[in-house]
Amino acid sequence: MKRNYGIVVLILITFFVVSFLTNILGALNPSVSLSFKLSETMAGFLPFSFFIAYGIMSIPAGFMLEKFGAKKLMIFAFLLALSGSVLFASFPTFIVFLFSLFTIGTGMAILQVVINPLLRVSGGEENYAFTSVLAQLIFGLASFISPKVYSWLVINIENHEKVQGWLISTLSNIVPTQMSWISIYWIFAITSLLMIFIIVSFSFPKVILIDEEKAGTKDSYLDLFKNKLVILYFFGIFAYVGAEQGISYWMSKFLQVYHGIDYKTIGADAVGNFWGLMTIGGILGLVLLKIMDSKLVLKLFTILAIISFAMALYGSAGVSLYAFQLSGFFLSVMYPIIISLALNSVDKHHGSFAGILMTGIMGGAVVQLLIGFLSDLTSLKTGMLFVFIALGYILSISIWAKPIIKNKTISLKKKR
Repeated sequence: MKRNYGIVVLILITFFVVSFLTNILGALNPSVSLSFKLSETMAGFLPFSFFIAYGIMSIPAGFMLEKFGAKKLMIFAFLLALSGSVLFASFPTFIVFLFSLFTIGTGMAILQVVINPLLRVSGGEENYAFTSVLAQLIFGLASFISPKVYSWLVINIENHEKVQGWLISTLSNIVPTQMSWISIYWIFAITSLLMIFIIVSFSFPKVILIDEEKAGTKDSYLDLFKNKLVILYFFGIFAYVGAEQGISYWMSKFLQVYHGIDYKTIGADAVGNFWGLMTIGGILGLVLLKIMDSKLVLKLFTILAIISFAMALYGSAGVSLYAFQLSGFFLSVMYPIIISLALNSVDKHHGSFAGILMTGIMGGAVVQLLIGFLSDLTSLKTGMLFVFIALGYILSISIWAKPIIKNKTISLKKKR
């Protein structure tokens, strides 16, 4: 099949936008809590509303892809993101925010299902490993940039009388007073609208799904649910996303509450750096996976993540600030290793299994509610201890996992 590198560029841009819209909540948490006077439990409903969409839509999106095709589904996904962003930016209430987050989350869940097989077909299977890594790097770059854009918007809108420029002037006139953070959702709306126009202008190749990408049948899901390993690996993804979001979502609030750190600037930068270091860690992880068994890499990085997170919770202001960010570096390898261990542990129904694993992303929803609830009963520091449970479960995977196929490594010993 002829390679379509224009589509590859489009997909890479889509990865950037998905990340840009997804990983902003951690930077927004203190501002949203202050604006709506939220308890920690209520603040936990924000990521819950977003990530629960993955639990609901990951498997249905696979069936929709086979029926409607990639182009229509991508347009539909960005229409959802556009409508959710405009709705909340126009009617900024807490209830509307929850609904809009679910709407945007649904769009992002659909895109995650669509763009990976489209990337494989457009860039070629022989280049898929490279383009997938490149996509993840761009995904991480957007997560690094997104909180910084939020910080820039808030600071400039709150000082709009001293700042020149039509963008800041326009946004300062349409966002409510003392709620300058809402401006980021107008940016999301404009971005989503641009993506729709761009996608419409492209001619898409036909995507023939391989077994790992097909949604599967009802019988295949029933068969998999009888397998104990499937359930264990589902909770592996559940625990990973719960830990990832449990740190990134609450860190800025934690730094504000316990160390008095400005959440609009330093706190937002810390969230961005968390994602940036996760990207760098992913690059190192690729190298390590060529020379070490994946279970050993997972064990090493999980232990270091636990140590780093403990330092973040109990260290001084300076230690806490940098330890939170560093934890992103150690989390970086967990998701791809858990996915590969899972898929390499069963010999059939890989497409259905992949859908079940993607449903585990809902851990980002459930864990945040638990942290918020425990925080209201005790304290935020105590509530965040739940992350240790998630990391402990991931550590256990590095012990009990017995994949049928192990990752191929390069021997560093000289051959005689």
